Amino acid sequence: MVNTKYLIIGSSHAGLSAAEEIRVHDHQGSLVMVTMENTLPYSPTVLPYIVSGKVTADQVVLREEKDFREKKIRFLREKIVTSVDAGTCEASLSDGERIRYEKLLIATGAEPVTPQVDNLHNVPFLELRTMTDALRHREALQKAKRCIVMGTGLVGMHAAENFVQKGLQVQVVRARAKKNPRILPNYFDGECAGIIQDVFESHGVDFHLTNHAVRVTHEKGEILVTLHDGGELRADMLLVCTGMRPRTEFLTTGDVEIDQGILVNSRMKTSVDNIWAAGDVAQGDDFFGSAKILNAILPDAVLQGKISGADMAGGRLDQDYEGGISMNTFNFFGNRAFSVGMHSVREGSDPTSVDKTVLPSARVYQKMIFEGDVLVGVSAINTDLDPGIVMNLIKARAALKDERAELVSNPVHVSRRLMWKLWR
Repeated sequence: MVNTKYLIIGSSHAGLSAAEEIRVHDHQGSLVMVTMENTLPYSPTVLPYIVSGKVTADQVVLREEKDFREKKIRFLREKIVTSVDAGTCEASLSDGERIRYEKLLIATGAEPVTPQVDNLHNVPFLELRTMTDALRHREALQKAKRCIVMGTGLVGMHAAENFVQKGLQVQVVRARAKKNPRILPNYFDGECAGIIQDVFESHGVDFHLTNHAVRVTHEKGEILVTLHDGGELRADMLLVCTGMRPRTEFLTTGDVEIDQGILVNSRMKTSVDNIWAAGDVAQGDDFFGSAKILNAILPDAVLQGKISGADMAGGRLDQDYEGGISMNTFNFFGNRAFSVGMHSVREGSDPTSVDKTVLPSARVYQKMIFEGDVLVGVSAINTDLDPGIVMNLIKARAALKDERAELVSNPVHVSRRLMWKLWR
């Protein structure tokens, strides 16, 4: 039995941020960090670059062993937590070991969702969530000439680009039918996504968005995907990336309240008084409303970890968690896109208007969504707008009034000027 004051399950951005904040307020309290992988901490956002060969595994490490020693953190690799008993304050591991804690942070992240496609479980397919997955990708790329990507989110589109650049023939297919099928549906509206898709198609990527996969088979080293209309796609390799879900399978007793993820308050505390959650596993406040949402972005993971670490150690930050705002950037074939906040008008909102500039031939797109005079969302392709400045303007809930028209016509200059005023 291991006894510790603080136990952190997970070692990516949320867990590391929490550990460092704990040490700000408590220099000596025993602290154990557990990871299921046999690696030093890294960011999952770099995995596509591991696959492409742009970086190697040893170049993306977030902390070295010496960093854990200096901060008096016991770092345990290849330890899978199988259960947490909130009553006895014990976590059980897959190797039979148990850890008794006083305070627990769950920062386990998310895991891939396997879609309901007939026979998929009997076919060798790839996923991309761990370093082991990325290294398997690299090995598979050495032999493959054709690849099918099942999924149209950021992971799938990053992978499709990487595969094309490695000389593979790439086909992208949906795993289920959708009323308004498009790529990157959680980040961009149809018009913006259409411009991005055109770029991919110009590089040879073949899309099947209105004709989803219904069955997958594997014969003589070849993957065969049968489509809804009876058509077939053939390839040497299949990547499945159709969504993520929080890792909560070890919470079986019902003590910790779970919806889509682990429900938390503005200080990242769960329904159990000595348990916190942060990062992709945490379902916290929505900046734009009263709902609880998952907001799996890196800046939120860092902030949530910092807030939870301070609260665990009896400290307090200047701010609680104000609610999740979506922010994603996407670089593809030399182009740059981003989406911050809302990418479409929400039902039942205050009077809303949209200002949009589209130059398809130049692959330029800019869309600003306002509720009244308050900026609530920006989507863009190949503009000079800074998504970080946009995020801060949205967070400030500033009423732009007379400056709104100027922001639309000269967004880069005016957004910087507005941020300067806010910082002052």
